[in-house]
Amino acid sequence: MEKRELGHSGIKVAPFCFGGNVFGWTIDEPKSFELLDAFTGKGFDFIDTADVYSRWAPGNKGGESETIIGNWLNKSGKRQNVIIATKVGKPMAEDKKGLSKKHIIEAAEASLKRLQTDYIDLYQSHDDDQQTPFEETFEAYEQLLKEGKVRAIGASNYTENRLREALNVSESRGLIAYQTLQPEYNLYDREDFEKNLEPLCIEKGLGVINYFSLASGFLTGKYRSEDDLNKSQRGGGIKKYLNDRGHAILKALDQVAGEYNSTPAAVSLAWLIARPSITAPIASATSVQQLDDITKAVELNLSTEAITILNKASDY
Repeated sequence: MEKRELGHSGIKVAPFCFGGNVFGWTIDEPKSFELLDAFTGKGFDFIDTADVYSRWAPGNKGGESETIIGNWLNKSGKRQNVIIATKVGKPMAEDKKGLSKKHIIEAAEASLKRLQTDYIDLYQSHDDDQQTPFEETFEAYEQLLKEGKVRAIGASNYTENRLREALNVSESRGLIAYQTLQPEYNLYDREDFEKNLEPLCIEKGLGVINYFSLASGFLTGKYRSEDDLNKSQRGGGIKKYLNDRGHAILKALDQVAGEYNSTPAAVSLAWLIARPSITAPIASATSVQQLDDITKAVELNLSTEAITILNKASDY
């Protein structure tokens, strides 16, 4: 399988990343193990999570996803076969949030313990923290790098201006620099990334591992009217896509999927994989059948004509 480098980190991954937000939320530990076994069994190696996953679920306190992944790593013995990306910065408690040096160091230790590993391949700032100087944040990451606890760092949810500023601080001070960006990007949500962030990522050679790759499931084609919104726990976030542009995108996906004997979900991800700026789109699955569907995206080599059809339908 083709491998792509995460920025200039030297870390190479398959061009599809499993989103670990579902672990301990919509699927339990045994089902999570089944999916991780199936995912790595297909030759994939890139798993994304965060310390805060899945704090939002009733009864959870955060750390559930990392704990499940750690238990799986311990049971499977596959730590050397996978690239683990996690994040820090979103509130784990009132006094445990942001990108201060103290919090990053403490959060990294907690993540390492939950993941049952002695290093994190890609450690990401989950949100921009404008209250903490970039220098302080990068000093924390620099310490973790020197201690061998982190191999590379990335940013998530940064604006173009703040990301550029962060990269400039790293360069001017000779500090560790972000190698990746994790933005929201998919066939429907294109404008902000393509106009603002994509040019900077290409200019600086950042790897892009985008989230909401399937627009919370809308691009699977499962939701075509408001009557479909109760089909899953994520249905409530779909309503904003049910408009003329959304329906045009689904029609184009149906057309291309028919030509390739594929599915709208796989085509949506293949469109992302084909974009030069994208390293690996992130998507999750709650069944092996879903996983089989979306991972077929890496085998779909969309033609220029197919990409044009999708681009036109989703033009903004």
